[in-house]
Amino acid sequence: MFSFTAHPYPKSESFKEIFVSSLGAGIAVYLFLIIFQPFGTENFQHPYKFVLLFPYCIIFGTAFLMANLITSRFSNWNIGSELLKITFILCTGSILSYFYNSLFLSHVKLDIVNYFYMFLYTLAVGIPISIIYILSRYIYLKTIHEKKARNISQHLPVSPPAERQNLLKISAQNTELVMNKKDFLCVQSMENYCTFYFLENNSLQKALIRISLTNALQQIETGSVKKCHRSYIVNLGRVKKLKGNAQGYKLILPEVDFEIPVSRSFIPSIIPQLQKQNL
Repeated sequence: MFSFTAHPYPKSESFKEIFVSSLGAGIAVYLFLIIFQPFGTENFQHPYKFVLLFPYCIIFGTAFLMANLITSRFSNWNIGSELLKITFILCTGSILSYFYNSLFLSHVKLDIVNYFYMFLYTLAVGIPISIIYILSRYIYLKTIHEKKARNISQHLPVSPPAERQNLLKISAQNTELVMNKKDFLCVQSMENYCTFYFLENNSLQKALIRISLTNALQQIETGSVKKCHRSYIVNLGRVKKLKGNAQGYKLILPEVDFEIPVSRSFIPSIIPQLQKQNL
């Protein structure tokens, strides 16, 4: 169970995505109420019944918007984090819905028992909608990322493009590392150290240097040598395959035995660069 909740899950980052998702969540709740009319809603008679139900759309859309704006600042998002966010949305929505229903619709006194019923109603409506949202978003992102990754991978060059010899030089304290740009593969950061992967006489070599990834990037960044993740710098000219999943993309370099992740914040700069290599 705990290993499942630790699985990475793509969180919403752009305001446009957050706003559209929030609007969709509010509309989904409203449609559920007017179509199925659960919890005695069908017995509620009023000439403006559907108008009076519309604030529930605003309540849950606003709760969804607030939760996503708050969590957009967090990193290392996973399924457990997403479930906690959904729980926060349902609790917030149930509280606001309770006050709206008690003060403006039912005109009953505020009571903890009445709130408990509202909380159960909220779970009954919110859990199915939340499950549909989580699964559909995961499948949608996985599908579009896999499709784009396949299209790009089919056209990536089999061998690095021919170019004049370019030297990359890394200096840190009393250490200096020099290599041809075409032989450079990637950098992996671990706290205050970076491991440089490169080829020497077509053999994989590794060099561990005490240097920050930011400092390393300042020394070796070029048109094809880019940072793609908070822990990785990669030579895009050496990428032979691109994999896509719901979290985003991973770069495949056949010379190394691990996949290099592309953070969602770097997708707008990394993916177009790979597509340009196809031309």
